[in-house]
Amino acid sequence: MTKTLRLLSLVVALSMAGTGNAQEAPVPRCGANGVALQLLGSGGPVSDDARASSGAIIWINGHARILIDAGGGTYLRYGQSGARLEDLDFIGISHFHTDHSADLPAILKGGYFLANSHKLRLVGPTGDANFPAMTTFFKREFGKGQGAYAYLFGLSTASNGLKLAVETADVDAKAAKPVVVWRGDGVTISALGIPHGDVPTLAYRIETPKGVIVLSADQNGSRKEFVDFARGADILMMPAAIDNDADAVSRFMHATPDVVGRIAAQAAPRMLVLDHFMGRSLRDKDHNVQIIRGFFHGPVLAGRDLSCIPLSH
Repeated sequence: MTKTLRLLSLVVALSMAGTGNAQEAPVPRCGANGVALQLLGSGGPVSDDARASSGAIIWINGHARILIDAGGGTYLRYGQSGARLEDLDFIGISHFHTDHSADLPAILKGGYFLANSHKLRLVGPTGDANFPAMTTFFKREFGKGQGAYAYLFGLSTASNGLKLAVETADVDAKAAKPVVVWRGDGVTISALGIPHGDVPTLAYRIETPKGVIVLSADQNGSRKEFVDFARGADILMMPAAIDNDADAVSRFMHATPDVVGRIAAQAAPRMLVLDHFMGRSLRDKDHNVQIIRGFFHGPVLAGRDLSCIPLSH
């Protein structure tokens, strides 16, 4: 069996182990050694896909160190994965659609129950007339005397009974070049704005001693700089939300399968992982994956909730 086939077999086995209910065997811990990507949610904003919305963990040596996005349902998947809030160093939010950010307050609430104080960096895009910046979103959620969850105002200072100190930062989603948003323990995280219609949106590149993972949130694929941003990644994750025959509005928001395939072919990752399936794209999943494989000839994995994909270095 080739190295690629062994890796895909492991991914499938770990993915299938994570589909049961609370009465079944616990989900095997992802990334016990080395670095791994785990999808918390692989669905979209509508419940017809029977999946949690977007969210993913980067595991490093058995610890969930990085969380990218926290859409509806990821709070439950986060617990099922075995991730611990006190291990997180970084949370990156791609944009402020509910299927990428709705469960962030639920996850951060765990700061009440930590044994020791812990610092965490929280990054998101700059805002516009229709969407807040990350710092504004945080204030609207947790601001003292004004936030929707004002009782958690101590999240920014590890005070008021909380032991989590959250440092927020905005990244210019229109910047021409990637911005380094976090460094630590040999890991570097960069962010780059991507075109998700007119919604300020970021993609994230995580460089580790074991390899590179690039996570694209929703995008229509029209920004050429993204190819260089993703080039040579060990794992590139792209959304598979629509079909090739989608209407103009959907294409303005999301990349069609042929566009996803072309981007992957140009960026040349070692593996392409697909997420953000919706009801229609799930019904046409096999056909859409076939279209993508017509352009990108490396391994393609159609992700599911709790899929675990280790770096093969």
